[in-house]
Amino acid sequence: MITPAYAQMMARYNAWQNQWMFQAVDALDEAAREADRGLFWGSIRGTLSHLLWADMMWMSRFDGGEAPARPLTETGKAYDWPALMRGRPTLDSRIAAWSWSVAEDAFEGDLTWYSGALGRDMSKPYAMCVAHFFNHQTHHRGQVHAALTALGVETVDTDIPFMPDEAPEWR
Repeated sequence: MITPAYAQMMARYNAWQNQWMFQAVDALDEAAREADRGLFWGSIRGTLSHLLWADMMWMSRFDGGEAPARPLTETGKAYDWPALMRGRPTLDSRIAAWSWSVAEDAFEGDLTWYSGALGRDMSKPYAMCVAHFFNHQTHHRGQVHAALTALGVETVDTDIPFMPDEAPEWR
């Protein structure tokens, strides 16, 4: 069952993983970030750009805040590296704030939104949408993790039970 405590744990996990990953990717040169690595969004930067776009889109549905301006088809090109470095900690803080303010009963019922991908209104259980949100993050970070590993970059553990107790939403 999805609860505020689950959302809070996953918001911390999201920020913890993004912190080390963005530091590792920032240490790469631009060519390494931009090379097509066979990821769904091509490059490491393209994949992280898509993820920032998607996280912002889902958060706009959850908290009513700002949504990305570009359409889904442009998400891999939506943000350059400096914009990602600025935007990720801000968005992770927004995710954390939402997780700490969401009401227990918010996970009941449906979430309704317009899907640009499908070109129609959608309505799905709110709890399922939240589970998808966090699962989607993990999926694409896993792709970037594999690309970093292939480049010989030292990575950190990604298992939730090994998350530090004091993992902040962002440093």
